[in-house]
Amino acid sequence: MTESRTTARIRVLVADDDRIAARILTSVLAPERFDVHVVHDGEAAWAHLVAERPPLAILDWEMPGLDGPELCRRVRATPECMGIYVILLTGREGRANLIEGLSAGADDYVTKPFDREEIQVRAQVGARVAVLQQGLADRVEELQQALAKVRQLEGFIAICSYCKRIRSDAQQWEQMEHYISDHSHARFSHGVCPECFETMRNEFEGV
Repeated sequence: MTESRTTARIRVLVADDDRIAARILTSVLAPERFDVHVVHDGEAAWAHLVAERPPLAILDWEMPGLDGPELCRRVRATPECMGIYVILLTGREGRANLIEGLSAGADDYVTKPFDREEIQVRAQVGARVAVLQQGLADRVEELQQALAKVRQLEGFIAICSYCKRIRSDAQQWEQMEHYISDHSHARFSHGVCPECFETMRNEFEGV
């Protein structure tokens, strides 16, 4: 049986040049249905974010190359990455740093030294949000596909005035019910209307 999205393991990027902190984060998250990928500089973090688009990312503020706030700005400016839930991890404290981090695009902000249970809970919240966002994106895509099919029935449709077949986009004549079924969710059942029934009966009886 396919594992549901709510119980599936969540991919998370941990980017921290402090290797001890990265190991601690891995030990905290790995048992809690997280598949952890670790990098130690901002350039490697950005490459992973673009290539893999993990649902969750925990980014250290100060790293070689790109720092955490710059990574947040890039994530929010890149349509393919905008859905990533970002937790900014930093030793900086104070309201000004909090505002700067969140303004850069972080979804959450955790100061070092972090509490193991707190980072675990915050990561779980991020995972839930990421799952909900993906579910919403899937529904939007389904609606767009359904709307695209409906729109195919708009506009000019060529139909034979004799046999009532419809000319398809491939310039082939199809039965009307086949054409509509292929371009919408409609399905057909066949019967005989009263007027046609009377006509058929009269023809059969020779009237």
